Amino acid sequence: EITTRLVGSEMCIRDRVKGKFKMRVNLVKDNILKALIVFAMPILISNIFQQLYNTMDTMIIGNILGDKSLAAIGACAAVYELLIGFALGIGNGLSIVIARAYGAGDKKLLKRSVAASLVIGLVVTMIIMIFSKIFLYPLLKVLHTPANIIEESYAYISTITIFVGVMFAYNLLAGLLRAIGNSLMPLVFLIISSVINVILDLVFIGKFNMGIKGAAVATVIAQGISAVLCLIYIVKKCKILIPDKNCFKLDRGLYGELVGQGLSMGFMMSIVSAGTIILQSAINSLGYLIIAGHIAARKLNSFCMMPGATVGMALATFVSQNKGAKEYKRVRQGVKVANILVISWGIVISIILFFTAPLLVKGLSGSNEEIIINNGALYLIINAPFYTVLGILLNLRNSLQGLGEKLIPLISSVIECLGKYIFVALLIPKLNYMGVIICEPIIWCCMTVQLAYSFYKNPLIKQIKYQAGGLKKSKVREI
Repeated sequence: EITTRLVGSEMCIRDRVKGKFKMRVNLVKDNILKALIVFAMPILISNIFQQLYNTMDTMIIGNILGDKSLAAIGACAAVYELLIGFALGIGNGLSIVIARAYGAGDKKLLKRSVAASLVIGLVVTMIIMIFSKIFLYPLLKVLHTPANIIEESYAYISTITIFVGVMFAYNLLAGLLRAIGNSLMPLVFLIISSVINVILDLVFIGKFNMGIKGAAVATVIAQGISAVLCLIYIVKKCKILIPDKNCFKLDRGLYGELVGQGLSMGFMMSIVSAGTIILQSAINSLGYLIIAGHIAARKLNSFCMMPGATVGMALATFVSQNKGAKEYKRVRQGVKVANILVISWGIVISIILFFTAPLLVKGLSGSNEEIIINNGALYLIINAPFYTVLGILLNLRNSLQGLGEKLIPLISSVIECLGKYIFVALLIPKLNYMGVIICEPIIWCCMTVQLAYSFYKNPLIKQIKYQAGGLKKSKVREI
C-alpha cells in the first residue's frame, strides 16, 4: 500500500514538474469543497454546451420552421436522451475504473484500462448502430408519434443514430481526461464545437433549407470536431493515457470490471431514459401543442437540473480516486459536502423559476400559444422545489458507483422506470398533463429513500463511521 501511494505521489509530482497537467485538480489531497467545485465547474459548463447542441436546434427550429417542426423534435426527444444517456453512462462507467487505477498510482493498470475501454466503446457503438437502423421507426410508431410529424422526427433522430459513434467517441475521450483530474480541456473543445454547431444550424436550416435534418447534420459535425480535438490533446499532452500494443491483450478480469461498470451506468441511464420514453408516449397522445410546450420546458428543466447533476458526476470520480488511494474518510465527507451544494442550488433555482418560467418558455419555444407557454411554465414551477431531492439522489447514486456498486444504482433506475409506467397506465389518463408534471418529483422521493438506505448500509461507509466514531467537528471544519 505504501509503495502504491508513493508511486501515485511520484506521478503527480512528475506531471506538475513537466507542466503537462496544470489543469488537473488533486481529488485525493486538496480541500474537499475546493476540489469538488474546481473539478465540477468545467464539467458543468461542458454539460451546458452539450445541451446547447440540442437546445439550439430546438430554438432555431421553433423560430424558423414553426410549431409543427418543434413538435417533431419533441416527439423524438426521449429517444435522443436515451442515446445521450447511454453514451454518457458508458463513458462515465469506464472512467470510474480508470480513475481508481489513477488514484492508486498504478500506471500499467491505467494504460490497460484505457486500451480495454477503447475496444469496448467500439463494440458498443456498432451494436447501437445496428439496433437503431432496425428498430428506430417502429419505436416512433409505438410512442404514438402523430402522423403529421413522424417523418420529420425520423429524419432528425435517424441522422443522429447513424453517427452515434461520434457521440460515443467524445464522451469516452472526455471521460479519460476527467479520470485523471483534467475537466477543463474537454470544456474548451466543447465550447469551440458548440459555436460551430450554432453557425451550421443557421446555415443548414436558414440558408440551405435542409429543414429538421439540417439540425441533426450540424449536431453530428460539431460533436465530431470536439472528439477530434480531445484525441489530439491526449496524444500530444497526456501520454499517460496512451496504451501500447501489449496493453490490448485480453484480461478477462479487467474487461469484466470495465464492462460491468460501463454497462451498469449505461443501462442505468438508459433505463431512466426508457422511463422517459414511456412517459413521452403519453405526452404524444395529448396533441402537438402539449408536445411543443413540454419539449420547451424539458430543455429548460435540463439546464436547471444541470448544476446538481454535475456535482454528482464530479463526486463519482472523487469517490473512485479516493477509494483507489484508500482515503476512505474523504469519501463520506465528500458526499456531505456535495449534498450541501445541491440543496443550496435547489433553493436558488426554485426562486428564480417561480418568477421567470413563462418568459423562459416563450423565449425558447418562439411561440405565442397560451397552451404551450402556460403548460411549460407550470411544469417548471412545480418541479423546481424537488431539485434538492434529485440532487441528493444523484449524489448517492454516483457515490455508490464510485465505490464499485453495480446492482443498486440499476435497481433505482428500475424503480423510476416502473413508476413512470404506472403513471402512464393509471394516472395520466385521468390527470392529463398534470399527471406528467407530478410524475417525476414523486418518483425522485421514492428513489432517494432507497439509495440513502443502500449508501449508509454499504460495508465501507459503515466501516468508516465505526472507525472514526463519527466525523469529528475539527475534521468537518477542515473541509
